Amino acid sequence: MKKILIANRGEIALRVMRSAREMGIKTVAVYSDVDRNAPYVKYADEAVHIGASPSSQSYLVIDKIIEACKKTEADGVHPGYGFLSENAEFARRLAQENITLIGPTAEAMEIMGDKLSAKAAVKNYNIPMVPGTAEALIDVVEGKEIARAIGYPILIKASAGGGGKGMRVVENEEEFEAQMKTAISEATSAFGNGAVFIERYVGSPRHIEIQILADKYGNIVYLFDRECSVQRRHQKVVEEAPATCLTPALRKEMGEAAINVARSCNYLGAGTVEFLYENGNYYFLEMNTRLQVEHPVTEFITGIDLVKEQIKIAMGEPLSFKQEDLHINGHAIEVRVYAENPKENFMPDIGKLVTYKIPQGNGVRLDDGYSEGMDIPIYYDPMISKLITHGKDRTEAIARMLRAISEYKITGLTTTLAFGKYVMENSAFISGNYDTHFVEKHFNPKKLDNKEVDNSQIAALIASKLIKEKVASSVVVSVENAHKSASAWRENRLK
Repeated sequence: MKKILIANRGEIALRVMRSAREMGIKTVAVYSDVDRNAPYVKYADEAVHIGASPSSQSYLVIDKIIEACKKTEADGVHPGYGFLSENAEFARRLAQENITLIGPTAEAMEIMGDKLSAKAAVKNYNIPMVPGTAEALIDVVEGKEIARAIGYPILIKASAGGGGKGMRVVENEEEFEAQMKTAISEATSAFGNGAVFIERYVGSPRHIEIQILADKYGNIVYLFDRECSVQRRHQKVVEEAPATCLTPALRKEMGEAAINVARSCNYLGAGTVEFLYENGNYYFLEMNTRLQVEHPVTEFITGIDLVKEQIKIAMGEPLSFKQEDLHINGHAIEVRVYAENPKENFMPDIGKLVTYKIPQGNGVRLDDGYSEGMDIPIYYDPMISKLITHGKDRTEAIARMLRAISEYKITGLTTTLAFGKYVMENSAFISGNYDTHFVEKHFNPKKLDNKEVDNSQIAALIASKLIKEKVASSVVVSVENAHKSASAWRENRLK
């Protein structure tokens, strides 16, 4: 493989390109209108414009990606995460064009992309699963009977997709019918698939995931675990490796279970098997058939470059190490830095990176895709960067994260850095005794540092000054544009 096209943007595109360059492989960037001057575009050996800023007109258009591959004679495609990374049709189209996808087969994507088919695939491997239905549920009466047998509270979940869409907790039979109809409606709207199923509601779970690598020769290893329990709106914001709640024996058991999940769908490449964990018990949740946003914490504790391994596997090379060769080295933590306001229920913020000074030093890694002076586009997920620290133990990793956050200077918009600091200093997080309800149980927006002035306050001061200078008409236009931009972001941000 001599040339790879990265079918993505921002920090993940840049991260993949760096590993490819170390391997002596040329890279091709694809970019939309708004990303024309992005750092990843400048870093690549070649770049191809693929359309307008909305992802539906650029990064999600399969024909444009394939056309760019042909134009640049790229041998392979790395999809990153999001966009087309778990799109089975994209995988098949690449195969038809004799372009290597650096990822699993379309068949594996389809099996694991639907929670019900994933359950069916792993049922013969004795992998623990939350009690519930094994098939899509349509009839409300039947659903009530099943829920009664399982015992309330129960969880109604969409078979396709994720991000909390089509998911409803039902506390009692009286609210079952209304919640089921809402879940089906949400699932249909979000994923074009209204299939739902029922599971027993796990009240205080921890979100544990296992990183696996599988080559074409049947070799599969697990690269230990990550905990991703600090979430907002069912989306991760803080991750760490290894998980604090697992014993060595349980870690091994869950790792071997993850390997069996990979075997159940003839998996190839890097993937992540997710579990719910509660009171010593774990349950299979789903498999993500791509690289995860939080993969750097695994790279820190194992010393393995997961992107390089993905590329080698796609090139047909066998894994160069065995399970017994892998060991946990220290502890790593990742804080996702979003252009969001944690004081306002993590609503997206917009603006320019007026100041952008990154942290450095021993044990600190920053994966980002922006530079000072750039605007954060309204068209995509508002993640600015991933801040990762590593230490000889968890205490040192937390201390380094606090130091790194203090050095990370961003002005011009509100970010989640203050929330990251809040988590690192929270007693529940420090003790390791927390679950997926961390935000609801422990986060108090009023206690965030007030060092950052809200954009609304800045805008009000500027508007007042302009009015005094008799140019109020400019303020009206600016405010209207700001409202339009914020609305567009909310409608178009990726889940």
